Amino acid sequence: MTTAGPRAQVITQHRFGGPDVLEIGELARPEPAPGEILLRVHAAGVDPADRLIRSGAAPLFGEPPFTLGWDVSGDVEEVGPEVTRFRPGDEVFGRIDGGGHATHLTAPADCFAAKPSGLVHAHAAAAPTALLTAWRALIDIARVGPGSRVLIRAAAGGAGHVAVQLAKAEGAYVIGLARAEDHDFLRDLGADECVDDTPAGLAESVGGVDAALDLVGGDLAPLLLGTLRPNGILLSTVPADLGLSPEDVESHGLRFALVRVDPSGDLLARIAPLLADRRVRVHVAATLPLGEAARAHEMGEGHARGAIVLVPHP
Repeated sequence: MTTAGPRAQVITQHRFGGPDVLEIGELARPEPAPGEILLRVHAAGVDPADRLIRSGAAPLFGEPPFTLGWDVSGDVEEVGPEVTRFRPGDEVFGRIDGGGHATHLTAPADCFAAKPSGLVHAHAAAAPTALLTAWRALIDIARVGPGSRVLIRAAAGGAGHVAVQLAKAEGAYVIGLARAEDHDFLRDLGADECVDDTPAGLAESVGGVDAALDLVGGDLAPLLLGTLRPNGILLSTVPADLGLSPEDVESHGLRFALVRVDPSGDLLARIAPLLADRRVRVHVAATLPLGEAARAHEMGEGHARGAIVLVPHP
């Protein structure tokens, strides 16, 4: 990384804690290494994992200081040696391994795909982790398709509302588990049924499910087992506070999978047509300037519908 010349603004933290630990600062603008691109970030998503890492609940980046941010969209400013898939000026989006809450960043070119031309940067930045998570869970693992019954918990959230649409695009019957005030939103996205995100709602309304995607974990997770048909599968994205063990699931004659997502520009390129033709629409609840990262985290700790995005270059 160069120590002189152009500068980049970044959101950093020097200790674990609440949103107030996030602060904006400056660093020398990075230079792309072999296989990397330099991205001018137009938008960066605020993921639930960012809040867990910030607080120390999931210290995936080790000890501070570090910069959060997994999902980004922007323009390629420079390519490093050995990069052939992009050129300066290309508009791209992707999931990276942190560092996205900045005006400029470097990351492997393989993390990115061409941004669909009709998709604005804010919506593109909200898409990668949600798309990759939904695809990995529902398509690669659960193999949902026509005739499948799929339950999605936190269905109105950033990953949930994308999963609803992806399952519908595959021909599945989709049940969205969410707050009552989000039911109309989910029906507009194609959900066939909407159920209150309460124990009573689950116990009274849902059964015969082939695949249940749990994006929350915690106390309600065990109740999802009662919704699944024999040999159905519970998919969870929650590495901590899962709410039950894989052995609990298997003891009920059911299958379990913990869904892990890695950056993949190739997979994003395969999924991008769903965004281009609007079979999957990404809902952005709010866009905020980069310097208001703390406020974005505060908003996300409620029940945000869709995604929250930071805009480094308003």
